[in-house]
Amino acid sequence: MKLAPRLAVLLTALAVTACAPQTSDNASSDKDEKTGTLRVWLFQEVGNEPKEKVVDSVVADFEKKHEGAKVDVEYIPVETRAQRVKAAFNDPKSAPDVIEYGNTDTAGYVKDGGLLDVTRDFGDWSESKDTDPTAKQSVTVDGKIYGAPFYVGVRALYYRTDIFEDLGLEVPGTMAELATTARKIRAAEPELYGLVVGGAYTYGAMPFVWANGGELATGKGGSYASAIDSEAARKGIEEYTSLFSDDNCPAAKCAGMGGNDTVTAFAAGKAGMAIAGDFSHAAVEAGKVKGKYAVVPLPGVKAGSVAPAFAGGNNIGVLKSTSHRTLAVRLMEQLASKETQASMFDAMGFLPTFGDVREKAAAEKPYVKPFVETLASGTKFVPASPAWSEIDSSLVLPTMFQEVISGKKDVAGAAGDAAKKMDEAFGSVG
Repeated sequence: MKLAPRLAVLLTALAVTACAPQTSDNASSDKDEKTGTLRVWLFQEVGNEPKEKVVDSVVADFEKKHEGAKVDVEYIPVETRAQRVKAAFNDPKSAPDVIEYGNTDTAGYVKDGGLLDVTRDFGDWSESKDTDPTAKQSVTVDGKIYGAPFYVGVRALYYRTDIFEDLGLEVPGTMAELATTARKIRAAEPELYGLVVGGAYTYGAMPFVWANGGELATGKGGSYASAIDSEAARKGIEEYTSLFSDDNCPAAKCAGMGGNDTVTAFAAGKAGMAIAGDFSHAAVEAGKVKGKYAVVPLPGVKAGSVAPAFAGGNNIGVLKSTSHRTLAVRLMEQLASKETQASMFDAMGFLPTFGDVREKAAAEKPYVKPFVETLASGTKFVPASPAWSEIDSSLVLPTMFQEVISGKKDVAGAAGDAAKKMDEAFGSVG
């Protein structure tokens, strides 16, 4: 999903509890009509007009190629998508044929029986071979594919070039140097956060866990066990939570911050560094630090390494209930095609999920390069389990970080409690 400014909302996965009607094949409808109207639900962006222009062009081309077919696109608010999607799964007659959905929602939607298995179609699609492996993972559940990746988003390290120059600082090359540099900035410029961090910023914190060899969970095939309390994960948690201190980002101000808050602080000139996404570029450019910042991949534990980033983004899928299976799959492919993704990058800044398209985008717009490097270095994703909806919406990980930051619990205690909650959620879905 789009990671900012809607990241906090979009990555709070849906706790969809209703089950769609059970079917014996890939569609609840036996029809595969080659004419008629296809209904499409896409997310409404902040500043949606550029997206609409791209989609309108795709629709016009699709209708020209498929005589007798019409496409009706509705842009739905992200905040109310839970109710809309739940209703669609339970009432096929009112459901769209094609939807845009957040990549953390895949497993839950599959469990609820709403998405069409398009494994064979995806394999036959000539462009699919160039899909980024992590993006492909985001549409895959138990080895089957339930959509096409639409765009991807990752985070990197934004830093103030003017402050670094004034203080004679080098760009940090390891996580240890990152913490040291942050404290040097705070000491020299007490009105600034060194590295602005947030206790509610899950996907800004997870690179510290992953870089230290930790994982969210282990397992596959729908069966997972929490790993957030492993020794490696606890080391990453400690490294991240140690940044909530008076000599960097005071807990009283930073413990409650989410991702959007940290981007806002950096854009407003209140921090020397921030962990933010490619999707944050426009917001930072519109702020006080325009022309006074640069971006590099977030460093890992070892010099020269890149900390693994969460691969966020959105997908395009077809609902099982469609009565236009063939047309719906073709429209899905056209909406997620290389041409469309290139146009969406130009219009909205969405990073393409195709490696070759992304490389071209980076060549044309240099600001994309550190994010492409981050993707190339390897990214991480959430467990492909419907339980993730409950874990995410219950704020299990932010609560864990905040308990440590506040001193309410030590790292072992907070991580252990978080692991228990995660395992309860994993166990509840079988």
